Amino acid sequence: MQSSKPPLFQSGIPSFDVILGGGIPERQALIVTGTPGCGKTVLCSQVAFQAAARGIPVVVATVTSEPHDKLMGALSSFDFFQPEVLGEKLFVISAYSALKRGPKEARDLLLQTVRERGAALLFIDGLRSIRDLWQDEARLREFLYELGIGLAAINCVGLFTTEYPLEKLMSLPEATTVDGIVSLSIQAQGSRRVRRVEVVKLRGREHLHGEHVMAINKTGVEFVPRLESTPLDFKDEPPTLKRKGFGLPELDALMQGGLPELSTTMLAGSMGIGKTLLATHFVADGARQGEPGLFVSFFDSPAMLMARAKRVGLDVSALRDGGTLTLLHVPPMEIEADVLVQEILRKVDALGVKRLVLDGLTDLELSILDPARRRTFLASLAMRLRMRGVTSVFTREVPKVVGTELDFSDAPVAILGENLLLLRYVELHGQMHRILSVLKMRDSKYASDLREFQINDSGVKVLAPLRSAAGLLTGQARPIGTSVGGSGE
Repeated sequence: MQSSKPPLFQSGIPSFDVILGGGIPERQALIVTGTPGCGKTVLCSQVAFQAAARGIPVVVATVTSEPHDKLMGALSSFDFFQPEVLGEKLFVISAYSALKRGPKEARDLLLQTVRERGAALLFIDGLRSIRDLWQDEARLREFLYELGIGLAAINCVGLFTTEYPLEKLMSLPEATTVDGIVSLSIQAQGSRRVRRVEVVKLRGREHLHGEHVMAINKTGVEFVPRLESTPLDFKDEPPTLKRKGFGLPELDALMQGGLPELSTTMLAGSMGIGKTLLATHFVADGARQGEPGLFVSFFDSPAMLMARAKRVGLDVSALRDGGTLTLLHVPPMEIEADVLVQEILRKVDALGVKRLVLDGLTDLELSILDPARRRTFLASLAMRLRMRGVTSVFTREVPKVVGTELDFSDAPVAILGENLLLLRYVELHGQMHRILSVLKMRDSKYASDLREFQINDSGVKVLAPLRSAAGLLTGQARPIGTSVGGSGE
């Protein structure tokens, strides 16, 4: 016998429905729990108003003596608040008097109101107040059990809030009586406090597990599922043989024409050595060929980026004005990686991006607040970009300008480093020289020569292979001939 999933009640918050596995199963009752101020009432009120706006009758029951206009006044600043549905599709009642009389009276009032209004959603704000009023777990268990049965019989979803941290709720009878539990929390992350949501329990429905980002803004509550937790439409296809060049003939020649299509590349180098400039060449070369490019920078505004490129002969303003190149500046603010990457992927999809540069991989890593997530997060990002047909370059700063240490143990080379290009300064005879080398290209031929390169007003120039010094990758070269570099002829 085939099993069938229960029909779903859409919350009206698309990101919430994603976390729930599509929506709230019909005829079920859910508890939204969390400490005061975590957003329980805002979330459930938003679901209620969104349903009423779709023409679905909703009953909202308060369980304290607080006047209704105070609750509505607190919600009126949110975009989801629509006063025109009050009394038409959204009905607010007080169950306080009935609760004081007892569980049967409260249950009968709620079910009768739901029947009379033809409601498909009942929102009760404050189960803890009921517990505190009765001081009797048996009465509360009986009330929730019979209310749940009554709501299911008339095909109504129950949405209840309670003010307990998750660990406390799981020890109470409410946790076993309801069909689902959604936990909201505010957590300390260093000097920051971040909001999180977790679907702990949802009877008969597969959902996204673990904690996800939550935000409250003018529109209401929004969620950003963890990138690595969301389904991926993986296609097992062989690599293409196409190359994506930088538009710099000498550099592209080292890689048999450029980076392999759909690959991810880490462009690592010392501070100020030219990583951003080479990455700009990469997206600009694609844009000139009609391949939409996206350059994401944590450091430079679009105006600054274009000005710096123009000073060395690379004018990208026409490409930007023509729409084939998009420059996105992400200021150094407290933004979380899931939120940032969601915005980047939206732009990739909207613009049909084929080449992506993220200038500042370290900043992206640090925005992943849980260090244990970083490898799986970056692996998921790389795979999602690949499945979208994007060839990606990520820049990363090597901490030391010169020195014997060359350590990538703290970097996600294995994840974002299908290809690895290293740019470094070397000191020889009292002068600084720029060198580059292709250290790795997965499943692809490349030249491993060390090359000196120059950046001046006429642009970037890659010179002939270095044959006259040893120890170049350490940054402290030892001469074995009379000169460094080549003429490039």
